Amino acid sequence: MWIHLSEVLSAEGKEKTYTCEIGFNAFQTGNGSYPVTEKSPVSLKIVNLGEKRLLLSGRCSLTLSIPCDRCLEEVPQKFDIPFEREIDMNQTEEERIEDLDEQPYIVGFQLDVDRFVETELFLHMPMKVLCSDDCKGICDRCGANLNRETCGCSQEPKDPRMAAILDIFHSAADQ
Repeated sequence: MWIHLSEVLSAEGKEKTYTCEIGFNAFQTGNGSYPVTEKSPVSLKIVNLGEKRLLLSGRCSLTLSIPCDRCLEEVPQKFDIPFEREIDMNQTEEERIEDLDEQPYIVGFQLDVDRFVETELFLHMPMKVLCSDDCKGICDRCGANLNRETCGCSQEPKDPRMAAILDIFHSAADQ
């Protein structure tokens, strides 16, 4: 959804509240595409602070289905993201890039709400997603999910030079 900002920019102190549906059904990152399984409308309040500066504040809530980093099972990740951003409409796109505030969600005097939500989501993505803290992952040889089954693969290291290290771990576990 696009919001034209000229109405709010028309008078200092003017504010407007919007409720916008999230238009994307999958969230794209460099690691893949994660389906959006639940989403609620974005509540957005835009306030003219004067001198062509705007304050965007509000909240968005959605759930992504992200694979576990160990076993690759899908894990629902809920995001309830409050946000508050000040935007200086006096800056050119080049100045925003120099300030490391590219704001790809502002084009001219229009706000792309979906892009804004995606930017906020990038900032709140977890470093690691696990289905549980004690996830055993998958077997590196046969690919079996070790949370659901045990595999018959040999536990010997692939590289015989690593056998000494494996012996250290076994002796530590026995003590």
